[in-house]
Amino acid sequence: MIQEPVVRSVNVGAPREIEWLGQRWLTAIWKSPVIGRIAVRGVNLAGDDQADREVHGGEDKAVYAYAEEDEAWWCVQLGRPVEGGSFGENLTVAGMELTEAIIGERWAIGSTVLEVSQPRVPCFKLGARMGDPAFPQQFAAAGRPGAYLRIIQEGELGAGDPIRIVHRPTHGLTVGDVANIYHHNHAAVARLFTAPQLAAGWHTWAEKVERGR
Repeated sequence: MIQEPVVRSVNVGAPREIEWLGQRWLTAIWKSPVIGRIAVRGVNLAGDDQADREVHGGEDKAVYAYAEEDEAWWCVQLGRPVEGGSFGENLTVAGMELTEAIIGERWAIGSTVLEVSQPRVPCFKLGARMGDPAFPQQFAAAGRPGAYLRIIQEGELGAGDPIRIVHRPTHGLTVGDVANIYHHNHAAVARLFTAPQLAAGWHTWAEKVERGR
């Protein structure tokens, strides 16, 4: 039994060229575990990068976390092993219900402080990573989006570090709520405005949805 949330592995990767659906693409979704203390600075972990900064990476997507428990669930659904890093996450964590992470809650890990900024919206490259072009739709429907984090305090972290939630906003909007509103429930889009810590692009999207209703 896990007594407290913990980092199981820290995963990084550099852009690589792949062939998928008859075309060649550049992607850094392939991440591998690294050993030791890893620097967390700017908008990245040391040794990590993104291929397309317009849709990946940046301040609000500096670090992506996915739960070991969610990967175990996918093992059952897919009927095969799913190792840490398979979803392109930088932090494979355990002992956390990531879908229930509050937008704006802050995690102290090692000497870093990270802040939950938004859920993951899957793109076709996740399908390439999983070897199934239909997987992004399956991922969206599963309601297990993981959490993107921004860097509040630079520092170092590593596998085995405990995760302490040092701040939790009172608005109650979770990454699971945001993902559900985006994929399934546009009628609740006004809830996105209750979380000022939500990445600005989501508020822009919510405004467009409201204007179109």
